[in-house]
Amino acid sequence: MSLDYTNSIPLHVQLKQKIEQKIYNSHYVDKIPSERELMNEYYVSRSTVRQSIEQLVREGILMRKPGKGTFIAVRTINDWLGSLSSTSENIKKMGMSPGAKLITSKEIELFGRLKDITGLDKAHHFKRVRYANDIPMGVERHYYPVALGKKLSQFNLDQEAFYELLERELKVKTFQAEQEIRASTATGNDSQLLNISEGSSIIIAERKITDMNGDFVEFERAHYRADMYAFKITLSRNSR
Repeated sequence: MSLDYTNSIPLHVQLKQKIEQKIYNSHYVDKIPSERELMNEYYVSRSTVRQSIEQLVREGILMRKPGKGTFIAVRTINDWLGSLSSTSENIKKMGMSPGAKLITSKEIELFGRLKDITGLDKAHHFKRVRYANDIPMGVERHYYPVALGKKLSQFNLDQEAFYELLERELKVKTFQAEQEIRASTATGNDSQLLNISEGSSIIIAERKITDMNGDFVEFERAHYRADMYAFKITLSRNSR
């Protein structure tokens, strides 16, 4: 199998894309072929192979183990549509370790669409980077009623999950959520936080949560790496 030598896209970028595709189609499991095997398969030089692998290592998709080979570092985080679960819960279900880093915690005024969605003039805003096995996989922005946000801000949000705090500590029960999912591309600041190239594919998930009385609890806008996050839903067809 050869790459397209007439294409303006550099060979190492083409090869990188081929390797990524095989990782996310589960053609490669656990590790990728050796440099020699990739050279023979795609008819490219060792330097081309190394450039491709080095970029994937920098992006956190691959990791090198000296003397053993190059292994796949990421696994897709599957979030089942219809199930209201936290990012931490989804990461744990995949056998990975969740993590978080708080970037922003402050009270802000809301305008336009955010004001319309939440029904609030002011909100407490949190911004966190989410990790799976220490790999940055998402940037989450949360908006809470000010009083509720202030209570949440008293906890260690690098270690605690919002949903668990709301249920366990603040006694907010029985959530219902509306969620919208769409594709987009990463821009400046988020691409740096996620350790991906600007313009890389991301998934935007927006979620509005209310309590059992229909009162607003939270609005979340999350940007997830498309190579690490997938949504699934079970469908059935009624026979006629």
